[in-house]
Amino acid sequence: MPLLANSIAQVIGVRNQRALYRSIEHLDPRYRTSMRRLPGYHNKHAGKRCFVIGNGPSLRNTDMSLLKDEITFGTNRIYMNFDNMGFETSYHVCVNELVVEQCAKDIAKLKMPKFLGWHCRDLIDFTPDTQFLWTRSGLRSWFFTDLTEGCWEGSTVTMVAIQLAFYMGFKEVVLIGVDHSYKFEGNPHAAVTSQGDDPNHFDPNYFGKGFKWHLPDLQGSELSYRVARHVFETSGRRIVDATVGGKLQVFPKVDYYSLFDAARSRAA
Repeated sequence: MPLLANSIAQVIGVRNQRALYRSIEHLDPRYRTSMRRLPGYHNKHAGKRCFVIGNGPSLRNTDMSLLKDEITFGTNRIYMNFDNMGFETSYHVCVNELVVEQCAKDIAKLKMPKFLGWHCRDLIDFTPDTQFLWTRSGLRSWFFTDLTEGCWEGSTVTMVAIQLAFYMGFKEVVLIGVDHSYKFEGNPHAAVTSQGDDPNHFDPNYFGKGFKWHLPDLQGSELSYRVARHVFETSGRRIVDATVGGKLQVFPKVDYYSLFDAARSRAA
């Protein structure tokens, strides 16, 4: 196969080769069906607010029960926290192939609409509540306001959730659990295998012993977050960060509990 690919590139050029492969992939029924489903979410929640939930340790110090009646985006293995939260998220997002590969059965069982990276298409069943996104990585991409054209991974699954929130028309996005603080050794994006308990997420078994995962790219994430802030603010919308004790300094900070009326806070 590599020999054939090299031969094709020599004949038509690398750029044309990529375009050819992309057009062939876009004929895949899973891709075509996903692109038919996506417009149904466009501006579905126009003018409303949502919460994008990261998976940092700060969730252990956050009263998640206040979000039960809110619209929420969960990512990766957030389902491990559903029992403690007392509810399931409205949407689920996962674009990392190592997470999908190792957690495919768990993700497939989730009842809410799921948004996955196209490159993960052969790792998980394509169900009626699944949409594959044509995700792109690296600095050659940008914030996509039309997800039928693509979606920038931006070095963090949170960025994908933010683009989904924009596409769905949310006026305000609130981040929680985005601690932006990791304990790790190695180069960003390198694939590693955990040797013990996970100190970087709400559960020590999240990426526990034996789990394969990619090291974070905090600088890359910050860059994409700054782009997201620019796009939202120039569109008359906003993103705020309500993470308890979070280290991210890109978005305006708000007190998590101030976002809910006093009656709800007392009841919780």
